[in-house]
Amino acid sequence: MSEIELKTAPGDYRFPTTNQSRHCFTRYIEFHRCVAAKGDGATECEKFAKYYRSLCPAEWVDRWNEQRENGVFPGPL
Repeated sequence: MSEIELKTAPGDYRFPTTNQSRHCFTRYIEFHRCVAAKGDGATECEKFAKYYRSLCPAEWVDRWNEQRENGVFPGPL
C-alpha cells in the first residue's frame, strides 16, 4: 500500500493574517472558475480542489455547493 502524503494549501501573500476564511472562500471560487473554463476533470484544477478542501470546513463547502445548485451562491463564479 502506498503512503498517503498530507499537505495543506501553500501560503498566499493575499492572506497574511491567521484568519483563513477569505483564503478558503477564494480557493473555492478559483476551483469552480477553473472547472468552468477548462471543464470537469481538468488536471489544472486539481490543485485548487486540494487547496480549498484543506482550508474549508466541510459544512461550508456543502452549503456553498447547495447554493450553487440553487443559483443563489453569493460569490463571483
